[in-house]
Amino acid sequence: MGAPIRAEFVVATLPNGLRWVHQPTASPTGHVGLHLKAGSRDESREDEGLAHFTEHLIFKGTARRKAFHVLSRLEGVGGELNAYTGKEDTLLYASFMVEHYRRAMDLLFDIVKHASIPEREVPKEREVILDEMDGYKDNPSEALFDEFDALLYPDHPLGMNILGRRETVSRFERSDVLRFIGALYRPEQAVLSSVGGISVARFARLAEEFGGTWTTEGSAPQRVLAHKPAHFDVSVKKEINQSHLVLGGEAPSVHEDDYTAAVLLNNVLGGPAMNSRLNMNIRERHGIAYQIESFINAYVDGGHWGVYAGTDLETVDRAERLIRKELDALRQGLTPRALDQGKLQLLGQMALAQESGQGLMTGLGKSLLVYDRIDRFDELVVKVNALTVAQLRDVAERMFAPSHISRLRYLGTLTE
Repeated sequence: MGAPIRAEFVVATLPNGLRWVHQPTASPTGHVGLHLKAGSRDESREDEGLAHFTEHLIFKGTARRKAFHVLSRLEGVGGELNAYTGKEDTLLYASFMVEHYRRAMDLLFDIVKHASIPEREVPKEREVILDEMDGYKDNPSEALFDEFDALLYPDHPLGMNILGRRETVSRFERSDVLRFIGALYRPEQAVLSSVGGISVARFARLAEEFGGTWTTEGSAPQRVLAHKPAHFDVSVKKEINQSHLVLGGEAPSVHEDDYTAAVLLNNVLGGPAMNSRLNMNIRERHGIAYQIESFINAYVDGGHWGVYAGTDLETVDRAERLIRKELDALRQGLTPRALDQGKLQLLGQMALAQESGQGLMTGLGKSLLVYDRIDRFDELVVKVNALTVAQLRDVAERMFAPSHISRLRYLGTLTE
């Protein structure tokens, strides 16, 4: 069986400012997402965790449906309904059989437009999130990343924890959730994305029917601009068995010309492929880290890169030396052959990602939300293939300069 046949995606904007994108396929399934420009960076210090708290509460009932009916509306026909909160956005999404497109879009917009936030659900969900926070604190490899963000962006919303703090979550009330929704859940700051087996004409009618009546008052608050990431060197002893290390520093924002080069460098260094330089050298050759990876967190007005490794206390210094050796090698530049191989690998991964209906839906919506446009795959190929050895060396020299690299370590003190 071949891959589902796809037509070109279509983008449009409704009179209320809601943008939508739909890519028809021959698949019997559909994927729809509502992307909201409302994330943890839209909070104040006193509201830390409110975006995530709101995302939980909007599923607890609407003016038309109780919580049970919200959760059962798609699940009852074999579909899925879910959501997540990020630093810069919130996504509500659904996957289902194509005959349930109308049902899915009615439900998503009912949740966003008519969430009732029942008073009795607030304390229950507060306890759920506090339990989630406790579980996260028990996992040092996750807590490390949030502390790294907090050190990079002190006194800025990008450094705040998406889950919030116990003291803020403990005092959130229904009125706080309604205030957040009223300020930030807005059609002109949202994108509706879809990939599935219905025509563009039918999707356009459904988008107008359910999204076209979404109205709000006033205007959204302005975000605090991101600042240059801080520089630090922090080591903390913890009563854990494994030690954890993150090295990182400033990276281009999603709107900067060097962003594509930074993505390729990250992919070569420690991306998802098993043949990444970090994986081949530190895990395969030296065998001192089971988990080793690099990452880029790019925002609309800033960003940072990082390398994470989990290893034993006796080998954490050695692991760091090997990581820095790989960073120095990238600063010296890729060979033309290595660059060609890196381009092929990145483009192949991007092509495979488009075979996931849900992943493609998410990517289309995210692109439209952030860039207000979407690059076709052939345009992405041109952009990647235009990268040069000199450009990659210049970007690596600036990103990986030793004097710009920050470090956070959790040093395990327990032994078997």
